[in-house]
Amino acid sequence: MRLTPDCEPALLERFLKAEAMALWAVRSAQLQAVPANVQVFLRQHEEDERDHLRQFETLLGHRSHERERLPAVPRQWPALAVQLYGYEALGLEFAHLLATVRPDLASILADEETHVDFFEREVRKLLTGGGGPAEQARLSARAWWRKLPGTVDRYLDGDSLRPFKDRLAADMLAAIGRRFAGAGLLEADQRRIAAGLSPPS
Repeated sequence: MRLTPDCEPALLERFLKAEAMALWAVRSAQLQAVPANVQVFLRQHEEDERDHLRQFETLLGHRSHERERLPAVPRQWPALAVQLYGYEALGLEFAHLLATVRPDLASILADEETHVDFFEREVRKLLTGGGGPAEQARLSARAWWRKLPGTVDRYLDGDSLRPFKDRLAADMLAAIGRRFAGAGLLEADQRRIAAGLSPPS
C-alpha cells in the first residue's frame, strides 16, 4: 500500500520509538546465553540500530526517550530467538511502508531484511533440531502472536494513519503470519494463513 505524504511525520516518529526499543532489546539480548554466532551478530545489530536511531533523531530534531534499565527479554534462547525474529519482522513491514514515502531511506529497509533473514535462519535451526528447543520456540511463537494485533494497533494509531489503519494492520498481520508459518513456527496453521485468516489464539 502506498501512503500519502502527510503520513511521513507519523512514520518517522514510530521508527524513532521502534529503533530505540530495538536498541535496548538487542543490548539486553547480549547479556543472555546465546550461541556464539548470535552474539557476534548482535554486536553488529546494535551498531545498526544505533545508526538508525541517530538518523531518525536528526530527521525529527529531537532525541528518543532514554531508559534507566534495559528491558526484560526471555532468558532461554528459543524464546528469545522467536521474540527477536518477530519484532524484526514487524520492523521490516514498517520499513516497507517508510520506503514508499522516503525512498532515500532504503538502506534501513536493507538492514531490516538482513536482520530478519538472520533470525529466521536461527529459528529454522532450532526447529530442525527438534526436541525441547523446537517445542519451546513454537510455544513462544504462539504467545507472541497473540500479543501482535495489539502491538500493531498501537503503532498505527494517529490521525494521519487512521484512513489506512485497518488495511495496514490486516496486511502486516498476514505478512508476519505467513513468515512465521513458512519458518515452521505456526506449522499447524499454514492453510489458514495462506487463505488470509489469522491462526487461532
